[in-house]
Amino acid sequence: MPIESLFPRLEPLLPRVQKPIQYVGGELNSTVKDWDVAGPDGTVRWALMYPDAYEVGLPNQGVMILYEVLNERPDVLAERTYSVWPDLEALMREYDVPQFTVDGHRPVGAFDVLGVSLPTELGYTNLLTALDLAGIPILAAERGDEHPIVLAGGHAAFNPEPVADFIDAAVLGDGEQAVLEISDLVGDWKQAGRPGGRAQLLLRLARAGGVYVPRFYDVDYLPDGRIRRVAPNRSGVPFRVDKRTVSGLDDWPYPKTPLVPLAETVHERMSVEIFRGCTRGCRFCQAGMITRPVRERSITGIGEMVAAGLVASGYQEVGLLSLSSADHSEIAEIATGLADRYAGTNTSLSLPSTRVDAFNVTLANEFSRNGRRSGLTFAPEGGSERIRQVINKMVTKEDLIRTVTTAYGAGWRQVKLYFMCGLPTETDADVLEIAELAMEVIRIGRQVAGTKDIRCTVSIGGFIPKPHTPFQWAPQLDHEATDARLRLLREAINSDRSLGRAIGFRYHDGRPGIVEGLLSRGDRRVGAVIRRAWEDGGRFDGWSEYFSFDRWMTAAEVALAGAGVDVDWYTTRERGEHEVLPWDHLDAGLDRRWLWADWQESLTGREVDDCRWWGCYDCGVCPSQGTQIQIGPTGRTLLPLPGLRPVLAPPAASASAPVG
Repeated sequence: MPIESLFPRLEPLLPRVQKPIQYVGGELNSTVKDWDVAGPDGTVRWALMYPDAYEVGLPNQGVMILYEVLNERPDVLAERTYSVWPDLEALMREYDVPQFTVDGHRPVGAFDVLGVSLPTELGYTNLLTALDLAGIPILAAERGDEHPIVLAGGHAAFNPEPVADFIDAAVLGDGEQAVLEISDLVGDWKQAGRPGGRAQLLLRLARAGGVYVPRFYDVDYLPDGRIRRVAPNRSGVPFRVDKRTVSGLDDWPYPKTPLVPLAETVHERMSVEIFRGCTRGCRFCQAGMITRPVRERSITGIGEMVAAGLVASGYQEVGLLSLSSADHSEIAEIATGLADRYAGTNTSLSLPSTRVDAFNVTLANEFSRNGRRSGLTFAPEGGSERIRQVINKMVTKEDLIRTVTTAYGAGWRQVKLYFMCGLPTETDADVLEIAELAMEVIRIGRQVAGTKDIRCTVSIGGFIPKPHTPFQWAPQLDHEATDARLRLLREAINSDRSLGRAIGFRYHDGRPGIVEGLLSRGDRRVGAVIRRAWEDGGRFDGWSEYFSFDRWMTAAEVALAGAGVDVDWYTTRERGEHEVLPWDHLDAGLDRRWLWADWQESLTGREVDDCRWWGCYDCGVCPSQGTQIQIGPTGRTLLPLPGLRPVLAPPAASASAPVG
């Protein structure tokens, strides 16, 4: 039976909220299919959610890719939903309007699957809001056959234990193939008459492999609060759930038709993922660890995606994305080929944060050839060379000074440097070296540029230990110590006004990091904290204007009373080698013994090279996942596109400059 649009009930509310345009849908390249596109029993219906505001969620590549992959299937319908701001939430509750999709404005509760991308843990309260607005019971155990399967994915899903009570299942890793296989399972179950109801469908998903269903695993605790073991409570359910890895990215050229937002969003550009994974081995970086191995898209595959995406979207900027885009084996050829192709047009290219040791002026000039020359962003991460060795960020002070000297000398006037505070073994002295480094950058910049019109912005983020990294055992710095170090750093930067006034200083206090740390390494007991914080008004915790540290600490005090654990136990406590971690039964492919050895080596400052170029270090990913590193060079080139004026290539010396 067709589900009617909620828009007639929603529309009268929109004049009463801020930014109503974000709720109306109808974006270029969006899809609205008939509810029964494959027949009343043959359609599998997905609501894909990004648990944040439209302006953050719409540009998300993961959701956009899955939206298109699913809608290419004739028997599948996929629509999108985002978190509504508190002003609309209040009106929806008052007028009984449920959580809706922005495509067909259909009630989320009517879909078969609610697929939720969890990029960070601070979106958990928004997930609960969406469930409640949709009329879906907050607790998975209370849902019936009529409710959607709540399926989590994204980086935070690599430890879904804090939200285990609220989700039905989770998928680790790449989703393109996984969502199609899940669609087949759900479709077969529906066409067979839904045998065994919801419980049987979840069991089918768990036994098929690659889908984690928390209800089929029991957690036992030791008297001191640590986990004794996590074990399946159903036959045929695997003891460890493996992550999914997509190989051959050229076979998955998504999104082919990028969504173009109606409202302003955080990124106003078309994005192409040029490779997936990273093997630089930064010990703090969960994304780099859980997305191994590196899988490059070919230069011709990238060119085809750029060409198709520009035609489909009308964008004038293309962002080439990955965890470390300048590390692509053919990045120089990609930059030159695309710059040649679109010379004389309004199309510009952009590269995200560039590694200090991968930057060169030729590459930067290619990316700014057809557009404006904006500032450059580098991420040394650690203030001192010692701390950079601890985190395996193999960049020296001399590397950084040489790079910014080259940039300022070539005409750039603004550089942004990103660091972290609270890293393992860090001292006040390590953090104060950030000020010395920033001042040296200004001195050198003024000298080589011959002007005082030079800027350097120092941006500081708090370090949070993450699952599936060598630092998963590390203690987190408490927020008082974090704030004290940041005050010392500010004083050091301002100590020399002639230099300090050219240095911008941006940071967040340490309190949000403590909450994220609690949620990042928490177990199922933390679910009660999340629910209490949400019931007390927690929403949009990633936004400073909505975040309340006191709300979370009160929720933790109440919810964890009598459990023998507290916030410090989850955050500032160091774990032992043999402690069972909440995510140990979820396999990212990384050998636990290798992670522990790397954690121990970090304490001595021993560095590990990139296995792409220096051989295997036995992290375990390739053999355990049946995958391998996929990199070039391919030796191919990008030819001029029909209809675009051919442009002569730049001089050979420029085109063949080294990448790093």
